[in-house]
Amino acid sequence: MADVLPLVEARLSGALGEPDARAAVTFLGTDRIEVLRFHEGDVVRYATLGMSAHPMTDPTAMLADPVAGPRAELVLSVRAGRADTDRVLRPLAVLAASPQVEGLVVAPGASLDVGGPLWPGAPFTSVLVGESGGLVEDLDLDAPMDPVRFLPLLPMTPNEAAWKRVHGAQALQERWLAHGTDLRDPVRRSVPLDD
Repeated sequence: MADVLPLVEARLSGALGEPDARAAVTFLGTDRIEVLRFHEGDVVRYATLGMSAHPMTDPTAMLADPVAGPRAELVLSVRAGRADTDRVLRPLAVLAASPQVEGLVVAPGASLDVGGPLWPGAPFTSVLVGESGGLVEDLDLDAPMDPVRFLPLLPMTPNEAAWKRVHGAQALQERWLAHGTDLRDPVRRSVPLDD
């Protein structure tokens, strides 16, 4: 099987331009995860590279399929210059390693918690996984491999995460939309949840 990571990096660069920085994190017992940084106007984007090297496996499966299964990378977009968002590299790498470490299958609608602020002073401790296909198109691979999906991450405040657990991802996204929430604002307040 071909190494998918060069194809993934080429797709990211084609959609977002050349990265202006990269950092690598390796966790015990896992493959290396890189986080690439891209600047576009007043927006900075962070994309993982390495999560898609292996398919994600259902933790209840008796045997892990080394070829077939969902593959993904994570993309976070924030407004530049309003917070020290470059410190998000390690939390992003932790999230990208979670399929290998915890046997998670990361899919749209899921909540991922990092157990602390996404970056120093961030009002967010978790993210909502969005639908792929918008910013970076899915990358088709040779059969029987599943395509690589580039999943946007939408930062959530603790109150939003709690509200989402009760009402669901769709309801939270509709509330953000109804209130004109700027999900790229790294210092935004929680959307009103009590009306």
